[in-house]
Amino acid sequence: MLLLKDFKRLTIEDKPIFDRFYKKYPPAHSDYIFTTLISWMNYANYQYTILDENILIISEIDHKIRFRPPIGENKKEVFDQVLNLAREQSADCPFGMITSDVKEWMEKNYSNLNFKEHSGFFDYIYLASDLAELSGSDYSKIRNRLNKFQKTNEYNIENISKKNFEEIKEFLKRWCLWKDCESDPILDNERKAILFSMDNFFNLGLSGLAIRINGDIEAISVFEKYCFDTAVVHYEKGSPEYDGIYKAINQETANILLNDVKFINRESDMNIPGLRKAKMSYRPHHMVKVFHLSKEDIAF
Repeated sequence: MLLLKDFKRLTIEDKPIFDRFYKKYPPAHSDYIFTTLISWMNYANYQYTILDENILIISEIDHKIRFRPPIGENKKEVFDQVLNLAREQSADCPFGMITSDVKEWMEKNYSNLNFKEHSGFFDYIYLASDLAELSGSDYSKIRNRLNKFQKTNEYNIENISKKNFEEIKEFLKRWCLWKDCESDPILDNERKAILFSMDNFFNLGLSGLAIRINGDIEAISVFEKYCFDTAVVHYEKGSPEYDGIYKAINQETANILLNDVKFINRESDMNIPGLRKAKMSYRPHHMVKVFHLSKEDIAF
């Protein structure tokens, strides 16, 4: 019988275990990617265990434990144990981050489940070619701001490497001062996640680009390929002093990724209206939807 004591705290040393599972079962949603999990440990306190060749993940936020669907071959006996344990938790929604394919499987194997959309965590997926080329009238406003930035500023693009790594860290410190990260819980947790991922940049197998203007790093993007046709952009940060710099780092990142993937996952909007508007303006190809179940919904 599955128990909470079976779960262990996630560490960066666990990456090979997740790599092995994800080679066979690539994550459909960015919130399952190992970099995301380990970088947000300070916020979500992720724990995992392995049961019958399935990885089981839980998070603990504000002392509330929440479960995710097993990662591996869908086995009802494994789901039964996870759902039973989830039902015992105090969280209002103890079972979540359910992708559409898992939802479809669960509907076939369980009756009377009432799934609710978790729209703030829908991933935005774009064609890499769309973000690189910005063709057509849909992108006219973005092109105008990008063209203005390019005409106004002389800049260089460079890969994030050991040569500029300390400068990247200094830029991120400046970015947090600009955004006053510590005054906003979301930004403060993102700050901690970014700093962790940068401290472990090479161990996590990340890649990135930087924009240099007048000798200083003024924008970065951090990304990785996580399945055969899709890369995820984990972070994209730019100086507020340069209008259009986000348009530039976005396009430059897409230009690089275009050679290797068809799609770019730019993660969710976290129910932030301004972020949602910005992500929608780039015309996503599709969304990766996720759902959750309340305690009352888990009846089988």
